Amino acid sequence: MNDETMNSTFRPGAWKRIFPFLKELRLTAALIVGFMLLSSVGESVYPLFTSYAVNHFVIPRSTDGIVPFVLAFFAVLAIGGVGVIVYCRNALVLEIRLGQKLKRACFYHLQQLSVSYYSTHSVGNLLSRVMSDTDRISGMIAWGIINFLWHICYIVAAFVSMFILDRKLALLLLCLIPVVGVLTWLFQRKILVLNRHVRAINSRITGAYNEGITGAKTSKTLVIEEDNCRDFSVLTKEMYHRSVRRSHLAAFLMPLVMFCGYVAVAGVLHTGGRAVMDGSINYGVLSAFITYAVSIINPIVEAASVITDLNTAQVCMERVNDLLSEKSAITDREDVVRVYGDSFEPKTENWEPIRGDVTFDHVWFRYPDSSNYILEDFCLHVPAGTTVALVGETGAGKSTLVNLVCRFYEPTEGRVLIDGKDSRDRSQLWLHSSLGYVLQDPHLFSGSLADNIRYGRLDATDDQVREAARMVSADRVAERLPGGYDEPVGEGGDRLSTGEKQLISFARALLADPAIFVLDEATSSIDTETEALIQSAIDRALHGRTSFIIAHRLSTIRRADLILVVDDGKIVERGTHEELLAASGRYAALCEAMRIEESAE
Repeated sequence: MNDETMNSTFRPGAWKRIFPFLKELRLTAALIVGFMLLSSVGESVYPLFTSYAVNHFVIPRSTDGIVPFVLAFFAVLAIGGVGVIVYCRNALVLEIRLGQKLKRACFYHLQQLSVSYYSTHSVGNLLSRVMSDTDRISGMIAWGIINFLWHICYIVAAFVSMFILDRKLALLLLCLIPVVGVLTWLFQRKILVLNRHVRAINSRITGAYNEGITGAKTSKTLVIEEDNCRDFSVLTKEMYHRSVRRSHLAAFLMPLVMFCGYVAVAGVLHTGGRAVMDGSINYGVLSAFITYAVSIINPIVEAASVITDLNTAQVCMERVNDLLSEKSAITDREDVVRVYGDSFEPKTENWEPIRGDVTFDHVWFRYPDSSNYILEDFCLHVPAGTTVALVGETGAGKSTLVNLVCRFYEPTEGRVLIDGKDSRDRSQLWLHSSLGYVLQDPHLFSGSLADNIRYGRLDATDDQVREAARMVSADRVAERLPGGYDEPVGEGGDRLSTGEKQLISFARALLADPAIFVLDEATSSIDTETEALIQSAIDRALHGRTSFIIAHRLSTIRRADLILVVDDGKIVERGTHEELLAASGRYAALCEAMRIEESAE
């Protein structure tokens, strides 16, 4: 959120997005509202029973008609009790189901966002929105807003009853409402701004937690635990001060409202007492007004409290709105979706098989948050089945080329053609389902070793999983584990070494049988002995497939059909290993540096 958004006032429009979710739960919501109204109306008539009892039983000292009175009283009490039970039960259901639907919607939307979104948003920020903020919203809808309506209905019903009894005393109590409204409005504006800051800091704290846990090993090896604690302490202190200030404002508002309420009670006692002495009203009416004056304070205080909580929940609603309103940087056109489907409802019967012919047709590219072009009028044709090695300094544009092939990004100008067709004329899933991507730091999911390999093709048999593992020597990882292929790999694969995780990632990619293979520094974390074991297997796996290899090991690069030396987004040299060495240019210098590095290893 920017500063303008942080300091804006309450915006009812922020809650529009919740209505489609509530529409699906309209029966539950209707039961809540209906029985809530029944309960509030029943609660508001109790003082009338008090008035009747004083006038007909207490003052005359008579019990005539007390049995029907008691039966009527307990009937109203029973109706109110049933209303509360039904209301509470359905409110719990509404809270849980609404929270579930919001979480699903957020998770579903996150699956649709492009890779670039995750490079600019922290895990902690997203976790806070999907988990904490959705819980706060569902709780506010199920309990806060419904309770607010209950209190408002009670106040309205109580005033209707009071106007029926005595207009003058009712008007006296009615003066309390605008005073409380002005006080609440003044305080809530400041509380809302503080709430926004508190939620923003809470996201940063969640992110710090996440980084502290996932990066624990790095923190210990760098001996930065004290720095981490100091930075975390700064965040928590900032949240503490803003939270305390917010609590002070909220705590100051409640006594002010209660003070106004008791002033109104004193006014009723004074004016009503004089009216009884004058004979203009009876004792029953006075007792009913005293009961109303005392009982109406709590609903007013609670309604003000709900408004405070609503401001907190609005911040959560705004953050969830921001997430659900986020547009993916890469989207398929409507005509493409009609033919090829989308990521959740693919029309695979219309998918053409991919051969793997890739062409960069006068491509210009810059990242959305930059004004500098990484690629300028870039042209390249890679025939199907060709293995292309990309070498160059860090930041030269190697990964950018691969990201454009995979359609993780789209050209700013120009086209990327797959089998002679613009990649934008086909669905993203059509392309991604034929990609095999092995990263320098691969990610494994919680589950068994076999489960992680099977992510490459979910319908693969156990024998196919084991065969894919054997091809890249990942079966050695299974052999050393107590549970073999059924052994859990831990969160993010933290029970395996980086090299072992890469072997599992290789097996997973091979199982998918992709037409286009991408190895992004994929052998950098594998020792020389292990690399020698899998190099021939990789050669067999890449045979007949279009492959893009970003690597710094000569043993991986020299086998490529075509080597591209990339510098500042341009291809400065191209050819085979032998041709480029003979040219004694940039590639030859890079090879010499690689030899020195590998000799040192």
